[in-house]
Amino acid sequence: MQLHRSRSARRAALALLAVGVLAVTTACSGSSAGLAVTQNSTGSISQAAATGGGSSSAESATGSSSSSAPSTTAAPKPVAQVTASPAFDSDDITPTEPVTISVAKGTISDLSFTNPEGAQVSGTLSADRASWTLAEPLGFGREYTVTGTALGTDGKTVTIDGSYTTVTPVDEITTSISPGDGAVVGVAAPVIVHFGYEPADKKLIESQLKITTTPQVEGAWAWIKHDGDPNPSLDWRPKSYWPAGTVVHVESNIYGVDFGDGYYGGDNVTSDFTIGRNQVVLADANAHNIVVQQDGVTVATYDASYGSGDEIGDPNRVTRSGVHVVMDKQETTKMSNPAYGYTNITEHWAVRISDNGEFIHQNQDTVGDQGVDNVSHGCINLSAESAQAYFESAIYGDPVEVTGTSVPLSAADGDIYDWAYTWDEWLAKSAGTSN
Repeated sequence: MQLHRSRSARRAALALLAVGVLAVTTACSGSSAGLAVTQNSTGSISQAAATGGGSSSAESATGSSSSSAPSTTAAPKPVAQVTASPAFDSDDITPTEPVTISVAKGTISDLSFTNPEGAQVSGTLSADRASWTLAEPLGFGREYTVTGTALGTDGKTVTIDGSYTTVTPVDEITTSISPGDGAVVGVAAPVIVHFGYEPADKKLIESQLKITTTPQVEGAWAWIKHDGDPNPSLDWRPKSYWPAGTVVHVESNIYGVDFGDGYYGGDNVTSDFTIGRNQVVLADANAHNIVVQQDGVTVATYDASYGSGDEIGDPNRVTRSGVHVVMDKQETTKMSNPAYGYTNITEHWAVRISDNGEFIHQNQDTVGDQGVDNVSHGCINLSAESAQAYFESAIYGDPVEVTGTSVPLSAADGDIYDWAYTWDEWLAKSAGTSN
């Protein structure tokens, strides 16, 4: 019996020891707050709630990281901005339209502007390399390609890429200028720029013409219709007669300029000419003579017979009063006026002073009336000797100032009637540009 009690006592003691161990183990495996403490990689301390399975804080962090989306940041765009004026891919620019390509927040590293054959078109890069400007005219109806690169202030490159196409005209307007290169003309000669087409915007076209004189001479442009031309020309005349010896340079810079209705200016044209000696003819119908002056000094006086219109009451036979301009001269020519009964009559030493049939010429049939009476059909008749002497002194552009008759020279009388207008009337015929 004692042995039996001893074994029972030992079993009880072992059981109590096991319970004690279990209690100690449980106390050591958890904190009284129920939290697990972990230390992250930066050395800071964080706390995470313990799970029922007793998982560690490291396992909890791993699970949280695997459940979130990966973090990404878009690369910033290049800051350089390329602009063009006109805009790239414009398909209707004129050949002389200004073209500028610019870069904001950057500079142009390289730029190529090429024609359809691949040839480079010249341009100017600004000193700060922020813009490129076209420096030569383009052709009609052609496509040009622009390529290059720009470097932004952020160090990143941007591509320059575009094109331009120029207009295709219905036709190109050509220019002729009178007087022409090398001419020496009289002091009343107007500059006549002929286009053969009436522009929609006269002020625009007028602004493309330039005249330079040495010495400086006051004058102005005016739109004038000349004989036989349905379209106006652009004439320039001085306020008073040209000073003798004036050197004149004229430019018609109409290439690529819009004339309207699909017509554009063709090639630019220039003319350089000189004003000759000052010779003015004073032609007084009532005095029945002409007086030739050079530099205001009389060098010759010739008896003459003028048109008889005022005497017989026929305005068609009146020599027109006003400033005529010598237009042409022929040693021998044919004259006709079927309404007055003559056709292809040979005349000599003929100096044309208007397109209405007025000449200063030889007429031996009226020598007895010259210096006494006016009997012609409108011309100024001289003797053979006087006509030849005057003929040899006359040049294109000389003024012939006719006075003493009842009908004034006007646009109805032909080609060059520029001096029939007063100065104020002349200025009113300008499109309003500076002259």
